[in-house]
Amino acid sequence: MAIKQIEPPEAHEILSKDSEAVYLDVRTEGEFAQGHADGAINIPVIFIKGPGQSEENSDFVAIAQKLLPQNKKLVVGCASGGRSQHACEILAQVGYTDLSNIRGGFMGARDPSGRVVVKGWRDAGLPVSQEVEQGGYQSQRKRAGF
Repeated sequence: MAIKQIEPPEAHEILSKDSEAVYLDVRTEGEFAQGHADGAINIPVIFIKGPGQSEENSDFVAIAQKLLPQNKKLVVGCASGGRSQHACEILAQVGYTDLSNIRGGFMGARDPSGRVVVKGWRDAGLPVSQEVEQGGYQSQRKRAGF
């Protein structure tokens, strides 16, 4: 299944028009706490262990399946679009059907020279929150019974 690619303004429009759609932020807990799309929920797809070291979140699929029906419209974002694309591919493999990857994510996509080629959610001036109580990963784990 090809994953639909959208940019932050289109993601915001989808979320504004469809109150059932969910912004799934797959960045780390620390990244999420520093700022995220208002109303997003956080389920990290990987954990950063150190410079150049990461590991898959072994609970990612199980938590998503407990909280999010497979036909739910999911707008998936990370910092720039790479991890969220990976998360979309994982979710598609287990049966999710309405997935959109946010190209540019929260921080923006850059070309090899470092020039911003797609403004991220934050720099596009879209609604940002630093509140983690409701949408944070630990809350999602609890809601899912982990």
